[in-house]
This record gives sequence, C-alpha cells and structure tokens, in this order.
Amino acid sequence: MTSLRNTAFGLLAATLLATPALAQQPAGDGKLRIGVILTLSGSAAVLGEQARDGFLLAADAMGRKLGGLDTEIIVVDDEQKPDVATNKVRELVRRDKVDFVVGPIFSNILRAIARPATDSGTFLISPNAGTSNYAGAECNPNLFVSSYQNDQVHEVLGKVAQDKGYKRVVLLAPNYQAGKDSLAGFKHSYKGEVVNEIYTPLGQLDFSAELAQIAAASPDAVFAFMPGGMGVNLVRQYRQAGLSTTPFLSAFTVDESTLPAQKDAAVGYFGGANWAPNLDNPQSKAFVAAYEKRFNSVPGTYAMQAYDAALMIDSAVRAAKGNLANKDAIRAGLRAADFTSLRGSFKIGPNHYPIQDFYLVKAAKRPDGKYETQVVEKVFANYQDNYAKDCKMP
Repeated sequence: MTSLRNTAFGLLAATLLATPALAQQPAGDGKLRIGVILTLSGSAAVLGEQARDGFLLAADAMGRKLGGLDTEIIVVDDEQKPDVATNKVRELVRRDKVDFVVGPIFSNILRAIARPATDSGTFLISPNAGTSNYAGAECNPNLFVSSYQNDQVHEVLGKVAQDKGYKRVVLLAPNYQAGKDSLAGFKHSYKGEVVNEIYTPLGQLDFSAELAQIAAASPDAVFAFMPGGMGVNLVRQYRQAGLSTTPFLSAFTVDESTLPAQKDAAVGYFGGANWAPNLDNPQSKAFVAAYEKRFNSVPGTYAMQAYDAALMIDSAVRAAKGNLANKDAIRAGLRAADFTSLRGSFKIGPNHYPIQDFYLVKAAKRPDGKYETQVVEKVFANYQDNYAKDCKMP
C-alpha cells in the first residue's frame, strides 16, 4: 500500500545514485548523494530544465531528505554530447561518490553513460530516455526508467492513425536511436502504407526540403518525432507551408516544452503521452499547481517523470531503511515502486521499465492564455513494452 507521505499532498521526490557492494562504496557519512545529468544548454535545454525543475521541486518538498536521509543533489549539463556526458558521470561516481545518477534526456546519451554509471554499482534512473536495447536483451539490474520505453508513446499515434483509417502516411524523425525507436513504435501499431520515412540530422532546424517531400507525397497524415527546438521550427514551418489540412500527429513535438514558442501554430495538433497537465487525479493537480506557482510555466512529461524519479528513490531508500550499502534492498525497493505516481496507474516491469497507461492528447490554449496538452482519450491501459520478453535480468 502507498503511504500518505508519497501522495501529491505530501512529499515530492529527490534524486539519485546508489553505488555497488564491491566497487563504488557509499561515502559512509549517512548522506544520500544524487547526481542529476541532463541537457541544460543548446536548443534542447528546455527539456532538461523541465526535468531538473520537476526533480528539485520534489526534493525541496521533502526538505531535501529523500528516504529520510540528508540529500545532496549535484546537477550537471551533458551538453547533449555523449563524450562529455561519459566524463561527467565518471566524475559523479568516482569523485562525488553519488549513490544514484538521474538522467539523461536523450537516448544517445543514455547509451553512453549506462555502463560508466552502473558498472560501479551505482543506480541509474532515467527520467526520460528509454531505449529498446535496455528494455530487452541488454537490460541492466542497476538501470531503472521512470518514463517509458521509447517506442510506446509513438505506438499511440500509430494506433490512432490505424483507427482513423489513414491509408498513406509520411514519417519524420531525427537520425539517432530515439528517432529510430519512434518510427518503429509507430509502425508497430500502424498497418497502412508508409509513403516515405524521412530521417534528419539531430538538431536540424530548417525543414523546407522535408516539407516539400511531404507536399509532393500528398499523404493522408504525417507523423513526426522532433523534440525541443526542432519541434518548434517544424510546427511553425508546417503551418507556413500550407500543410494544415494534412493531419499532423506527433510525439514530443507538440508539448509543454515547445508550446510556449509554438503558440497558436500548434493548437489542435495531436500527440501521444503517458500524462497531461489536466489529468484528473489529486496528486497530479497538486503537482501542476505547485510547479506553475514556482516556475510560472506549465509542466510537461519531462518534469512529471523526473518528479516521479525522486519519489522512486525516496521509496527505495526507505525500503532499505536508509542503508545505502544494502544494494539488494534498494534494488528491491526500486522494483516495488511503493509510491503514488503523478500519472496514477504505475508499476515497474521485469525489465525495470514502467507498465502504465497512455493517452491521445491535444494541444490547447487555456483561458489564462497559457498552452497545454489535454487528454482526449486513453489508448492503452497498463501497457508493457514489446521488449520485456527479451530481458533476462541477472
């Protein structure tokens, strides 16, 4: 049963890093140390900022005492560069002796830091990136994900496109692991014709060539995965190209991280998500109110998932009775996920990825002039990813 302290009216959660039994040992002073590594610079900085703010909001609500222990949180910028991220994670583990690492945003960064973090015995909790390899054959006993498996949100739009009877679609994504996972996820649920599958360089901001290809193909719908600044530009240029009559479906392209810049250009566009700010449960409503009051912006899934990551750590350290050296007990606590998630239904699957509900959402302008995504309908209930069967957890 979930304790009252973990509800939205109680505590918010803190951060990461727990080390191994033989390699990296806790500092021994009874303090919990968490390293948070996110993209905090460049065109995608808003994604990392939302995750950072969500995590710190939770930690501060708990008085910086996750699991009942005094908690030190070290926040670093991975600069969206795998080599930089790898070096910074090694510093967090070896120099700062963190017990948990929380991060990252991007999947190529997750692939770079997973081994450096977990080989030391430290626990890595990803509040966003959820690559297919770690959900399946490369699953890791010290890696947990508080977000989703990358394919799943995109599967929502594939099912919606299928159900709406769209016969021909064009798919668009950046050329890196999450982009490939996104289109694979869409195609898992969609059985119509993919007219064109377009990959762009990560960070591209001019889509005129791709939009010309879309216009020439005359598809029934377009599906795009373009996070951060890429999504801002794509949506604006899509409208400007006169393609508004072609349904635009997306994931992580029209959300609370991009809507403040997209504004009316995105209103009415559909997305997929595991949560939205108008989700009707008390803990979510309390979180949204607290976030908006503190940061004067609408939280997105990046903030929500990081908030839940803090709750996850808090519950695991409590399950281990504050004994940071007892890695087995902390791991069992992470698997148990004994906390009230902001998204409601939530549990950790055998591959350490969540089993949860997914929704079709729609971008809207609120009466107060702010923009948010809103739940249209539930598409999948208690949905486990398609790779869990391949995970043989040690």
